[in-house]
Amino acid sequence: MLNYDLVVIGGGPAGMAAALRAHEKGVKKIIILERADSLGGILEQCIHTGFGLHYFGEELSGPEYAGRFITQVYDTDIDVKVDTMVLDISDDNVVTACNNFDGLLTIKATAVVLAMGCRERPRGALSIAGSRCSGIMTAGTAQKYVNIDGYMPGKTVVILGSGDIGLIMARRMTLEGAKVKAVCELMPYSGGLTRNIVQCLEDFGIPLRLSCTVVKTHGKDRLEGVTVANVDEHLKPIPGTEEYIPCDTLMLSVGLIPENELSKNAGVELDRITNGPSVDEYRQTVKPGVFACGNVLQVHDLVDYVTEESQIAGEGAARYIEGERADGEKVYTEGTNGVRYIVPQRINKNTDKDVKLYFRVGQVFRNVKLTVKCGDEVILSRPKKKMTPGEMENVLIKTDVIKRLPADSKITVSVEEA
Repeated sequence: MLNYDLVVIGGGPAGMAAALRAHEKGVKKIIILERADSLGGILEQCIHTGFGLHYFGEELSGPEYAGRFITQVYDTDIDVKVDTMVLDISDDNVVTACNNFDGLLTIKATAVVLAMGCRERPRGALSIAGSRCSGIMTAGTAQKYVNIDGYMPGKTVVILGSGDIGLIMARRMTLEGAKVKAVCELMPYSGGLTRNIVQCLEDFGIPLRLSCTVVKTHGKDRLEGVTVANVDEHLKPIPGTEEYIPCDTLMLSVGLIPENELSKNAGVELDRITNGPSVDEYRQTVKPGVFACGNVLQVHDLVDYVTEESQIAGEGAARYIEGERADGEKVYTEGTNGVRYIVPQRINKNTDKDVKLYFRVGQVFRNVKLTVKCGDEVILSRPKKKMTPGEMENVLIKTDVIKRLPADSKITVSVEEA
């Protein structure tokens, strides 16, 4: 059995940032386990720019952003094992993994950081009528085909879902010579960043059809077309609004699911809204010594926020390894009146740091007021011109405010009329 102070599961931007911050804080023995054949995670196939604006103050492509962290990791004595699949985390933080070089590995860890990222929701989750013909794939799969493998998935494309990957692939396919007929979105608003809607759709004249979904696919061996229909306020197709669109490719950008099979098997409590672990301000789960960060915790829209959050988890793991335990009184967080969820879900009252609360709203709001309360006390109130579900929001709660709140009280974040 190998012995390490910290085992980081996942070598994407989250795992690397957490490992590097823990190393900065003095943790000696760290290992990163990555199931792909290289570090970098999903950034390796994101060749478009737009990364690093917040963290580095400059615009980078995905591989460039990842490359900076990969260089930093290999400049330290952090151990890395790629092509390594983690199978299990025991109650006493023994990590079981395997690869084709070492065979079966068991690693005893003082602390574990979960940074497995997320996966795309597949066609099977959507119940679209039609055959299992080729030409139907998730947007991330299509992105890998085009950017990594050099294959064109098709020539005429319909994209279902307006998440960021779908919007980016609409532009990418257009640049590669394909015709993107439409981007259909079930909800009455887009699920992507505003900048992506402008740069990927509006700049290329690609139509975005809101409150619209694919109800049927046509074709036996290869996709020949799709039938789309408008939906009502209950998201049900409206009879008589069906339209047939000929195409040979249907790309799905219908949401991301945090990759938490390992977490569930390890007994980590999950939040029912985020589908990620429930954590405190240092991103420690309910299982002592197990921390979570990045897209495995909550789906982010900016990798800069992933890095910021992962550094918090890395610092939390370092404090745990040094013997600091957060077993005291807690304050809890809750999203109300338009706020879907908040991360972290709980805060230790004896915390010595300001805590940034990350959250998303459930619909588009304009000219409203964001209010943070504890009981009847208003902690913070600020006007907001626009808030959308596609863009993560955050507010900062000062340490002195947290310390004076009653134990087991609840901080609520809500949207109110201005």
